[in-house]
Amino acid sequence: MTHDHDLVLRPTDAQTKAALAPPPGRIGGDLVMETLAGLGATTVFGLPGQHALGMFDALRRSDLRYVGLRVENNAGFAADAYGRITGEAAPLLLSTGPGALTALAALHEAAAASAPVLAISSQVPAAGLGGGRHGYLHELPDQAASFRGVVKSVHTVRTPSQIPSALADAWRSALSAPHGPVWVEIPQDVLLAETHLPVVTAADATPAELVPRVELTAVAADLLAHAERPAIIAGGGVVRADASGKLRRLAERLAAPVVTTFGGKGAFPWQHPLSLQSWLEDRHTTDFLEDADVLLVVGSGLGELSSNYHTFRPRGRVVQIEADLGKLESNHPALGIHADARLALQALLETVPERTDPTAPDRVRTLLEKVRARIDAQELTLEQDVLAAVRRALPDGSPSFWDMTILAYWAWSAFDAKAPNTMHSAQGAGGLGYGFPAALGAAVADPTRPVLAVSGDGGALYSIAELATARQYDLDVTWLIVDDGGYGILREYMTDTFGQPTATELARPDYAALAESFGVPGVRTTPQSLEDDLTAALATPGPSVVVLPAVLRMFAPTHLDGR
Repeated sequence: MTHDHDLVLRPTDAQTKAALAPPPGRIGGDLVMETLAGLGATTVFGLPGQHALGMFDALRRSDLRYVGLRVENNAGFAADAYGRITGEAAPLLLSTGPGALTALAALHEAAAASAPVLAISSQVPAAGLGGGRHGYLHELPDQAASFRGVVKSVHTVRTPSQIPSALADAWRSALSAPHGPVWVEIPQDVLLAETHLPVVTAADATPAELVPRVELTAVAADLLAHAERPAIIAGGGVVRADASGKLRRLAERLAAPVVTTFGGKGAFPWQHPLSLQSWLEDRHTTDFLEDADVLLVVGSGLGELSSNYHTFRPRGRVVQIEADLGKLESNHPALGIHADARLALQALLETVPERTDPTAPDRVRTLLEKVRARIDAQELTLEQDVLAAVRRALPDGSPSFWDMTILAYWAWSAFDAKAPNTMHSAQGAGGLGYGFPAALGAAVADPTRPVLAVSGDGGALYSIAELATARQYDLDVTWLIVDDGGYGILREYMTDTFGQPTATELARPDYAALAESFGVPGVRTTPQSLEDDLTAALATPGPSVVVLPAVLRMFAPTHLDGR
């Protein structure tokens, strides 16, 4: 009797011959590149540094495409977006110490948004590992400790032979549900060491599927089958699992209204009769969801933004499907199902009977009318017109990447993403500077569609150096910069709270002229000409900058004023 674990793959004669006679001149860095290629990677992002030169020398001998950015944090944002768009683990090559630490905020965003980033950092020579003080340039007492609280897993390599397995383990970790960033560090001398190991031709790092427990989905199906007022909150996990089609089928079978979180934009059709859209920062929506007798939460932890700043108090039963075990029931008691959203939705589709409720579309329509009336009463025509102009200018299939800026906050609630996995923002961790470098990563991932980045002038200054990257690689990204002369949302927060702002005003450059100095076309626009200028920029191949001088305001926070 033969068991699976008894099977051994036997090399062919040609493979044996090649393994016994590896090409000369290879070093540890070559094992890195060979393993990445064997895992299926085609593109790497990053910046070189003194301890990492062994990786970059090997990169020259590989077929991997390299996209170098000007700041490590921006390289991390680009890798994050590449991972979101492709669903693949995006390799990020970094140096030791300052170079590694500069990418920490980007990895924080990738962790919060479950973006698969494979960060590979150099380290001081192996003799310097272990927390001593050896005086190496860039040395940290424990570099891995700086990342352990952020990434999914940390892998430290100490010999060349460990490189392929460590990278395969990290790759599997990054792509196991929930996706996320991982950290691999390799000492300088290991990267530079001559190796006679066989060329790495393939590496098996297939992640295990996160399957729901059948007894839990049976209970969930029974609750939904007998619900009188079911509703669904669809989060980013639906998008990451490519489960929007299954979500729609289940919602229609249950006649259940669906609201998408800001991370789940596009998970459900915006104009569908059951679509509550994304108005989560609205008390009318919160009331509607609280009234559901069974609330199905798919791919969301119901965090601060998704719960209208923790004012949401469900009165009915909650069923939560979540791949991140730490988020399961972390904010509300629920029937918690630890599973990939796609597999769990499929299980429900196989067991939930069809339910009819002719009143559901009317209740959805009534809610959206209340939301619209509340917004219209606040005299925010400029903001709505600007967002509508952006939507009309952006082709339906093109992705957009939004920085932490007032227009993005509007977009979270009011922007129709048109399709899943097309609208992305930094609302996971909330750091500045995400929009433009992330858009560059998306353009690398899919050069067939123009990409839009949206920033305020404050966030734009975090990533202005990447105009050089956009020009160098001729990436098809249009960057809309809304210039209000400061940190606009912080200006509002401080004025509302303290009566006046402090440290929010910025001296800033002429962004259009600055773009031109990088060889990137730049244009100043107005709210009236924005649609035409954006349309023209998006239709022109290569990078471009559109600057809109405007002071935008946020709509009133209904978690505070009640209605």
